[in-house]
Amino acid sequence: MYPNLYYAFKDLFGVEWTGLKLVNSFGFFVALAFLSAAYILTIELKRKSKQGLLSYKEEKIVVGKPATAGELLLNFLLGFLMGYKLIGAFIDRNALADTQSYILSAQGNWPAGIIVGLLFAGLKWREKNQDKLAKPEERTVRIWPADRVGDMVIYAAVFGFLGAKIFHNLENIDDLIKDPIGSLLSFSGLTIYGGLICATIPIWFYCKRNNMNPIYVADAIAPALMLAYGVGRIGCQVAGDGDWGIDNTAPNRFSWLPDWFWAYSYPHNVLNEGIPIPGCVGQYCNMLPQPVFPTPLYEVIASLLIFAFLWSIRKRISTPGVMAAIYLILNGIERFFVEKIRINTRYNIFGFHPTQAELIAGAMIIFGIILLIYFKRKKRVPISNKV
Repeated sequence: MYPNLYYAFKDLFGVEWTGLKLVNSFGFFVALAFLSAAYILTIELKRKSKQGLLSYKEEKIVVGKPATAGELLLNFLLGFLMGYKLIGAFIDRNALADTQSYILSAQGNWPAGIIVGLLFAGLKWREKNQDKLAKPEERTVRIWPADRVGDMVIYAAVFGFLGAKIFHNLENIDDLIKDPIGSLLSFSGLTIYGGLICATIPIWFYCKRNNMNPIYVADAIAPALMLAYGVGRIGCQVAGDGDWGIDNTAPNRFSWLPDWFWAYSYPHNVLNEGIPIPGCVGQYCNMLPQPVFPTPLYEVIASLLIFAFLWSIRKRISTPGVMAAIYLILNGIERFFVEKIRINTRYNIFGFHPTQAELIAGAMIIFGIILLIYFKRKKRVPISNKV
């Protein structure tokens, strides 16, 4: 396991760059998930725009203005924070003995922060100065849906993180009561479906406000979401963040599969959960006492296969909403069955003991089937499938 990129680079390349301890492996793959989703969504929105399903919106902007004091200050602060913390971590090899404490503390390197801050502010001033006009003017520009992917990614990141934290704490209410500050500020403890639900609502309204039919956007984003989910689960597996399955001490039933695919003990997991690893010295020196099903690995494979399927059929579906409905059904089925061998908090509902994810996954399957029937009964939209 690689809790952060420091351990990955040390093992793979033999270098010890202390500052890489700031880059959590799970967070790194989450960032890759957002980038990959943005790329796929951009492709699909451009395709739907060429089909005439989505159009531009005209907006007025002012060009030729010099950099404002607020813009320069904001860029200085961003650069200062990066230099103060990131470069400070590289300079002080002992800074990241406890990574989370370092990030949330006032510890850092002042000269590095000031230098990088001035550099960021200078670059912003130069960028604005190159486009400065003697008299700023107002222009009307066309903003296409693909141009708004960056905004949608930010909405998804902010509201998705908040939703993931909220749903996790609802699922683990006892931990929240015992340590409310730690539970809310901790970098661990995220529920993916909470993020999906809470991010959907603001993005839906964002689409309506910017002349984008949410149904077409939902179809475009469906394969992107599946790819992002698969890439994000790579981070869970690499870091060993606790999303593993139940104990699996049974012998490997498939001789052609490696043992770690069947049962894994997650050595050096980021949670430091389990028993000490003999001879290991350092921060992450624990492994699970019993091997478990590596459920994140199973979800990586399932998600990427579903993504490949959705991507392969996207041009053959002409009925709006059907792609989104298929995504809900397949995603729900995948997660529902994985929950059967995954460790999670279980509720007691009339003698049944489902997990939160099972309930949401079941609702996704039912809702997806309803939507599929509803959209298929509507008149098909005549569009070109060759785009």
